[in-house]
Amino acid sequence: MFEIGELIMCGGHGVCRVTAITGNPIDKLDRERKYYILEPVFEKGSTIYTPVDNEKIVMRKIMNKKDAKKLIGQIPDIETVWIKEEKSREQMYKEAIRTYDCQSLVQIIKTLYLRRQDRVQQGKKVLSSDEHYLKKAEELLYSEMSLALSIPKERVEEYIFSQINKIRR
Repeated sequence: MFEIGELIMCGGHGVCRVTAITGNPIDKLDRERKYYILEPVFEKGSTIYTPVDNEKIVMRKIMNKKDAKKLIGQIPDIETVWIKEEKSREQMYKEAIRTYDCQSLVQIIKTLYLRRQDRVQQGKKVLSSDEHYLKKAEELLYSEMSLALSIPKERVEEYIFSQINKIRR
């Protein structure tokens, strides 16, 4: 169970802060089941109510600074993956995004970044589905890393590249 004030990754909402743990906020007669009241950190004005025991939505603590730096160090070794069949490829992207697995998000970002470069060099358009999943994966990973590393979300990509360049020297 998470604590009030803790930052977690939650479902399709990204990073959220646990603001309260309460009984059912909708059905006041059901006081047995506990609910998290969550506020998305990067989506001001929203509130999410989800059962503490909800097994359908992935909820986990965000990574800490040590984990973020370790992940950055692993990025050069994380393999890209390209699945030729579009539906299977899209399913793999959806699963990575649904589970918030950071290594899978890096894998998607690396793969789609290289694919975008390749298509542009060939004079081809970048597929809108590729751009959609690239942006979603970046948003999830960079928002979590922003908080873990205590840097603005807009500077996470630059920070990652600078750290990888240091590793390569």
